[in-house]
Amino acid sequence: MHEVEQLIDGRWAPGTGGRTLTVTGPRDDRPVTRVPVASEADVAAAVRAARAAAPEWARTAPAARAAALHAAANAIEAAAGELAEIMAGEMGKPVDGARDSIAAGVGTLRQYAELGPTHRGRSLAGDDGAIDLMAYRPRGVVAVITPWNDPVAVSCGLLGAALVTGNTVVHKPSERTPATGWRLARLFAPHLPQGVLDVVHGDAPAGAALAGGAVDVVAHVGSTATGRSIAAACARTGAKALLENGGSDPLIVDAGVDPVWAAGQAALGAFANSGQICVAVERIYVHREVAEPFVEALAAEAETWGKQIGPLVDRRLRDTVHQQVRAAVRDGATLVCGGAVPDAPGAYYPPTVLTGCTDDMPVMREETFGPVAPVLVVDSFEEALERAADSPYGLAATVLTPSMSHAQRAWRELPAGTIKVNAVFGGAPGGAAHPRRGSGQGFGYGPELLDEMTVTTVVHLEAPPTGW
Repeated sequence: MHEVEQLIDGRWAPGTGGRTLTVTGPRDDRPVTRVPVASEADVAAAVRAARAAAPEWARTAPAARAAALHAAANAIEAAAGELAEIMAGEMGKPVDGARDSIAAGVGTLRQYAELGPTHRGRSLAGDDGAIDLMAYRPRGVVAVITPWNDPVAVSCGLLGAALVTGNTVVHKPSERTPATGWRLARLFAPHLPQGVLDVVHGDAPAGAALAGGAVDVVAHVGSTATGRSIAAACARTGAKALLENGGSDPLIVDAGVDPVWAAGQAALGAFANSGQICVAVERIYVHREVAEPFVEALAAEAETWGKQIGPLVDRRLRDTVHQQVRAAVRDGATLVCGGAVPDAPGAYYPPTVLTGCTDDMPVMREETFGPVAPVLVVDSFEEALERAADSPYGLAATVLTPSMSHAQRAWRELPAGTIKVNAVFGGAPGGAAHPRRGSGQGFGYGPELLDEMTVTTVVHLEAPPTGW
């Protein structure tokens, strides 16, 4: 059992809330973490501490801030085994997968340590005696609210970008993975001045208090409903909302592709991390020409994945996923494999393949945060594009196609922030993401995230009059 504390102005303590939450491990339903819930007073104190530390941290040389991030990255890398065990216990990801995720977070942290000192403004020439400077400055205090499904990698990205640009941070990890966030902060904080990083814990009320507090940015990765609440809070306070929220990412399987290879890509996108990835494949549009062998191969992939994936984060999520599958079957979909709740401890759910799906089924229309691959057969690439674009979300999309013209049409016509061609995952290490619609707003990751964390001051300079 991990006993978690808050970090406020350099001091670790339970806080003044008086209420605790207990996290139950999704593998065997045993309690793994007890966490104190921050009161509104705790949250306000954390924000005040971050505000007090902000001027000095903003004046710190970018190279010194980068060195602090490098030192934190080294500490996290050295403790990756311990951190992976905590993460696996709280949210169910297999330990090897957790270590891979932590390694990705370390890499992201180092990336921002390198990018930070090179983040610069620009100048515009006026006449011979004038010049305009566009100078970047930190925004101030950044509230970072992170999810449970990839708690280290996401946190490292947002913390790294905020801190290296001279902001101070109040971090609220997900209430599902508080010990993971607590241990990460324990590794991070010794390399930063007092108050530069503060950590509060708790459920929705604590998050709402932070999002509505006296902060300058609220950076949130999580559900669309929570993101909209944060956007409303920021509209009231004037803070910037930086949101990566839910998605229902489509996969288009075009005519002419190898159906077995395509099934492997679809399975990776739908079943990795038990489907609990923001950019997971959640709806599949397959050309009739390759549909039959594709579905057969996808069912075989599901059987293989079923032997290696972990549980969902909790039984509540599993119940939601199962209800979506049952509703699809009730409305005419065919259950090819999976779709049954195991009679065993924990929150496991098998990789599931559905065919005969329709656009109006919740499993195709809503976010399904589980290992479910719903398939809809189409007669043309144009039909696939039209159906894929008809969504309230706009996070990412994938197209498997041998046609370069179809690939270009996809990235021009699909209303999503990221379009992947012939690979469900991947991308350059410094790549950004720009969600839209119900999936959020603002850049996440990449050098562009440094722009989001800063403000631009335009300075007009002219030489003094002759004779002064």
